[in-house]
Amino acid sequence: MSDDSDQKIKLSIPKPPHPLHRQQKLPWQFCKEITDDAEATERIQKIMENPAYRQADSDADFLRQNAMRGTRLQIDYSKPELLLQEQGIQHTIVVFGSTRISEPAHAKRKVEQLQQKIQSSPDEKTLQQQLTVAKRILDKSHYYQIARNFGKLVGESGNSPCDCRVVLMTGGGPGIMEAANRGAWDAGAKTVGLNITLPHEQYPNPYITPGLCFRFHYFALRKLHFLLRAKALVAFPGGYGTLDEFFETLTLVQTRKIKPLPIVLVGKDYWQRAINFDFLVEEGVIDAEDLELFWYAETAQEAWQGIQHWHIANGIPLFTECETSV
Repeated sequence: MSDDSDQKIKLSIPKPPHPLHRQQKLPWQFCKEITDDAEATERIQKIMENPAYRQADSDADFLRQNAMRGTRLQIDYSKPELLLQEQGIQHTIVVFGSTRISEPAHAKRKVEQLQQKIQSSPDEKTLQQQLTVAKRILDKSHYYQIARNFGKLVGESGNSPCDCRVVLMTGGGPGIMEAANRGAWDAGAKTVGLNITLPHEQYPNPYITPGLCFRFHYFALRKLHFLLRAKALVAFPGGYGTLDEFFETLTLVQTRKIKPLPIVLVGKDYWQRAINFDFLVEEGVIDAEDLELFWYAETAQEAWQGIQHWHIANGIPLFTECETSV
């Protein structure tokens, strides 16, 4: 083909249009002129201010309707899932425990503050009760350091702080969850927190990696994400929330609804007082083999080594499993 022909083809091809702007505006980019209808502008404003005119994905009131629950469930699942994938999070070690078990220095201050108040009001029974509880929390505050040590072990377990094959995950709150996230943060590793929207104000703990702290509307979707990538569950002394997650995981493993995974209870004395598992076996409501679905540990090292040993006994070491199951 000649140069003259090439030039003719180039001249006949129009310049690509701008992706947004036009030289001439389209008719709907203009309001109806006042000279044609004096009230048109006011009516258009009312139309555009009405909730019905809001774009659906920007209309919070619309999305909160009962009829949109299915969509909210999907969104509640999808946002964390996509962001976890973007961050390369493959598998998690999940830690639960009481939000009330603070670090020893804080627990000690609380006891001292109550003791000072009691000196001014020695007959105040409420203060005496609060002091008794505060002393119990102080007695358990060593679990904060154990959880922090455990989080650090998990954080240091990969090839580098950026190794996301196994990442520590908590509920994102204070207490034991804060301690575990803090340990991973100490190691410079990424660490995940799954908060839940509640009727009262709350804050995530400050040791979660920005971009890996998620807030759920539904407990059910939060629970799903706790176990979706879990390679172990470690439960420290805790209350309703800890018991809820622990028993739900036990039930899922017992019924083989999910593949078995290591379940570790830290603090044998606490757990054996809180739950009489032997009684459940004696009463025939669980089987003796169900007691083998979990075990006890007293230190961070013991818990972490036990988890790794469990995976080896299962036939696939923890990191080999993570590398081959992506």
